[in-house]
Amino acid sequence: MGLPIIGIVCCRWRLESGHFYHLVGEKYLAAIAGTGGLPLLIPALGARDHAQILALVDGLLFTGSNSNIEPEHYGGTPLADDFNDAARDATTLPFIRAAIAAHIPILGLCRGAQEMNVAFGGSLHQQIQTLDQMLDHREPEGDIDTMYGFAHPIELVPSGLLHRLYGQQQAMVNSLHQQGVKQLGHGLVAEAIAPDGLIEAFRLADAPSFNLAVQWHPEWQYADNPLSMAIFNAFAAACQAHYQHKHFA
Repeated sequence: MGLPIIGIVCCRWRLESGHFYHLVGEKYLAAIAGTGGLPLLIPALGARDHAQILALVDGLLFTGSNSNIEPEHYGGTPLADDFNDAARDATTLPFIRAAIAAHIPILGLCRGAQEMNVAFGGSLHQQIQTLDQMLDHREPEGDIDTMYGFAHPIELVPSGLLHRLYGQQQAMVNSLHQQGVKQLGHGLVAEAIAPDGLIEAFRLADAPSFNLAVQWHPEWQYADNPLSMAIFNAFAAACQAHYQHKHFA
């Protein structure tokens, strides 16, 4: 039996040389490979060949990024200092909807979670740290372990998917973002909430296959964190089931 193929959409970045590159952080590849998947990088070339790619993959991972979704996709206001990735937006937003329709398991992390929300008509807070009574969800200054250290607790929605996977109602998570869910998209339901009320995890309730979006970064040192392992193991099991159905049903 082979490994399920997990597609990972790249970011399109222009480096100092002036050349554009399509990139994915190694931490995401390690988490997929370490939980039984075969990572396959998908370039951010816009809404093309989705049907062919979906026929090839057994799951899709939408990663975090330094870039933000262009605010035009959710009725936001352009920011002067914003860093966007229009090519990734053009690839992921229709891809998410197509994957759900094709019964492909999907997992969205940080920017990927925001993409899942926007893909279904949701909106985003663009600078959470400027809002009254909200936490500063940006990463702290320091080395990489400090940046990815626990930042705040979350409350898991009782009897939700994440609660059932983890078996506990509270957990500590890292936090490396300034944007987040303002209003959930159509059909999405909350799975976890931060102390300031920000939705930290959600899913499409009536989707025919596994789907989950989380605002934090479970891929970082995933093997040392029981909640991260619960998330990636559940995603891996759903992708393996899709692989078996496709090849052996």
